[in-house]
Amino acid sequence: MQPLLTASRQSGIIVEMPLGLYVSVPFCRTKCSYCNFASDVFSRSVFQRYVERVCADIERVPETVAQMGGRIERVVDSIYLGGGTPTVLDITQLQRLFVTISQNFEVQPDAEITIECAPGTLTPAVIEALQRCGVNRVSLGVQSFVDQEAASVGRLHNRKTVHDDIVRLRAAGITNINLDLIAGLPHQTVDSWTFSVEETIAIQAPHASVYMLEVDEDSRLGRELIAGGTRYHAHFVPDEDVTADLYLMACERLEAAGVAQYEISNFAQQVYESRHNLKYWTRQPYLAFGVDAHSMLPASEGGVEAVRFSTPDSLDAYVAGDPLNRTQVSPAAALEETFFLGLRLTCGLNLRRVAAEFGEDAIAGFSETIADFVRVGLMERQGDVIRLTPQGRLLSNEVFERFLCPVF
Repeated sequence: MQPLLTASRQSGIIVEMPLGLYVSVPFCRTKCSYCNFASDVFSRSVFQRYVERVCADIERVPETVAQMGGRIERVVDSIYLGGGTPTVLDITQLQRLFVTISQNFEVQPDAEITIECAPGTLTPAVIEALQRCGVNRVSLGVQSFVDQEAASVGRLHNRKTVHDDIVRLRAAGITNINLDLIAGLPHQTVDSWTFSVEETIAIQAPHASVYMLEVDEDSRLGRELIAGGTRYHAHFVPDEDVTADLYLMACERLEAAGVAQYEISNFAQQVYESRHNLKYWTRQPYLAFGVDAHSMLPASEGGVEAVRFSTPDSLDAYVAGDPLNRTQVSPAAALEETFFLGLRLTCGLNLRRVAAEFGEDAIAGFSETIADFVRVGLMERQGDVIRLTPQGRLLSNEVFERFLCPVF
């Protein structure tokens, strides 16, 4: 990959890019203790009403985009169904989502179409339905190949379930598979984590995502850790230094196995990088539907780079039709986003391209910050390209904060 910048504007010329579409399905078979997403366990009676609302929103896109002050192309080159667990929906409900998308957008023949799945939900009937819908990429929420670790956070699958799902997917011709892993789960040790990483490599999935356990008040496990309690196996969670070491070890082993790191949490064999997620990090346009769904589009009015808008993070509020939350992205805010999103990528940022996009003063405003990070070993610079070092990726949030207040 070459060092990337936003693809929406180059040298002052607006370049219309194909859209990415995201559909949030906030339903789960069980709520994992570490989860801080807007998803939960709901009665199946809610599913149909939710799908109807999402489809109605897809059909209302022209009015919504006009109200938000954005503009779009109808061409779509990536679709991502995330959650939650989209595969808990009935087959007819899944098909309706895809049909509604195809009726309202021009989906390119080679579009990347991803669905997130919890291992154990991929029955033969579901896989057949996914094939009919054009799904060509599946992301499996494995988290750990050690059964005790998976069970401790509420996962319902075991190692054998994951292997069986992968065999069925490949037999059906769906070979673009991502495996999620989490470093820092309860009961995790260096040996058990090594087993999960080596299992991921042995499976030869072309993509892997490796996350460090987030400790915050938005999950049950996070709240228990903050409180110093023992529920949800919190007293068996490794400390932050061990978790960081586990993450770095995974980076090294995956890289050595030909699954190269291209973003802080994402690794892929060549050409298997997630095209959809790259839209987020390179500030390409995307539309999202469902609970807690966030969109970004080029702005239709002058003086504004883009417009971001999001739906309510409550199922009841979303289904009731509560208003969208809208934010205009000024040129200064777009510059900030370019730095803290682009620096997530291993290839880094080309400062000459930033200057072409935002002006020479943009570089000058951040020159001292960049020099400081290079000096302390959190960033490296090669010519016009800057990128985070491995240590910088561990401390990325602290690095990104310094790019929120440019002086120019």
